[in-house]
Amino acid sequence: MKFDLKHKVDVAWCPGCGNFGILSAVKMALEELGMDPTQVVLSSGIGQAAKTPQYVKAHYFNGLHGRSLPVAEGIKASNPNLTVIAESGDGDVYGEGGNHFLHAIRRNPDITVIVHNNMIYGLTKGQASPTTPKGMKTGVQVTGVWQEPLNPVAIAIAQGISFVARANIGNLVHTKKMIKEAIEHKGFALLDVFQPCVVFNKLNTYAWYKDHTYTLEDGYDPTNRAKAIDRAWDEERFALGVLYRNPKEPQTFGDGLQVYKEDSRPLFERYHSPQAMKELLKRHCFTCA
Repeated sequence: MKFDLKHKVDVAWCPGCGNFGILSAVKMALEELGMDPTQVVLSSGIGQAAKTPQYVKAHYFNGLHGRSLPVAEGIKASNPNLTVIAESGDGDVYGEGGNHFLHAIRRNPDITVIVHNNMIYGLTKGQASPTTPKGMKTGVQVTGVWQEPLNPVAIAIAQGISFVARANIGNLVHTKKMIKEAIEHKGFALLDVFQPCVVFNKLNTYAWYKDHTYTLEDGYDPTNRAKAIDRAWDEERFALGVLYRNPKEPQTFGDGLQVYKEDSRPLFERYHSPQAMKELLKRHCFTCA
């Protein structure tokens, strides 16, 4: 495939890790969408999931813990022609990056965020993450987690996100389908993917996810916000599929930028000299005049 690396790499994941499946699904989705690797950028923070972009033949930026989204937003703002995907884990996006997650929903940049949700911190050896189930015992929470887990899908719907879907890597074909729909959507698209951590999370296994998830039925209306929230709050059996698609189609962050209302070309095509960039700053930055 076009998105396979041509050289051998040391993949730093445990055998059986759900990250392998998500990596395959991402590459297959990009391939089937006919994407050009030179026009795809992946950003990530820190964690096992955040290593994923390093194994894809495309541009990538691996940054600080919790900072995959602001980097992705900046890349998309500077060159709207790129396909930009932020990819990290539940701890990175919903924990350290929780504030960026909320404001990305509000800004609605035309990017996709794929969250590898294994309900645990894998890189740092198994302490509870924001999505760890209540009662689970870990090496840090030795008597069990007593806080309620974060429900990122419900939060996203309540905030009026442009698009939110959920998948289970135990079903690779469905996960690939959800990735393709998220990438093709114009606006901020969240895909929350359940994936086992086979070493540090002995509860949420491949079998557990299979038994505790179901695919949304034919005829489900993803534009009905109230029903979408009801489905998102069902934590006995998690709904898989496109849970919500904002019928209002809110303006994207890029469409609201004045600099693109004057000229649709990416900034690097217009401002490739120091003098040109200085003129740009004078017009759009009140502190730079």
